[in-house]
Amino acid sequence: MKHYSQDTVSKIGNAIVYFSDRIPDLSKTKLLKLLYLLEECSAIKNNTPFFGLNFEVWQAGPVVKDVYIDLSNDQPYLLKDYVATHSDGNNTYISAKVSFNDDEFSDIDLELMDYVVSKYGNKTAKQLVRHTHNKNSAWYKAASENGLLDLFDSGKTNHSNIEIDLAHYLSGCDAALYAENREVMDAFNMLKK
Repeated sequence: MKHYSQDTVSKIGNAIVYFSDRIPDLSKTKLLKLLYLLEECSAIKNNTPFFGLNFEVWQAGPVVKDVYIDLSNDQPYLLKDYVATHSDGNNTYISAKVSFNDDEFSDIDLELMDYVVSKYGNKTAKQLVRHTHNKNSAWYKAASENGLLDLFDSGKTNHSNIEIDLAHYLSGCDAALYAENREVMDAFNMLKK
């Protein structure tokens, strides 16, 4: 498990609270896609990471492994102060344990979260998986370049540790700025641990 600063955990936890307050019956799969789309939108619109999380290429991915594992437990550990999980036997659903706290978010962050909710909040988990897997996506590029598409399709594997590069959506100065902002965020988070 990656070690996250308390500020990062708080930002992830409160973003999940934000989504669960606005999206009824929020499943784990749908939430994981929304977190990715939030990170993707931040890269594209602002050339900066939202959380600075590493999303991996999974069959139903993109997925942050640590968040997936945490939300797969009966009682989350990493996010225990923010959310609870409930299973109906087929799916795991996420609900807030606390009120949303915007201390970790800028006005631009809040606008991005509103955008993600308005654009993707009414989509099903399956629709979001299809969206994140389209042939122009960073997920598809990474899966294709690493020989994962056939493995996923044949059922020989359902996950990998290949990371998705969101700079895929950027070019020139934008890509360089995103890489620089990601590096600064990573360094800042290392110092806060």
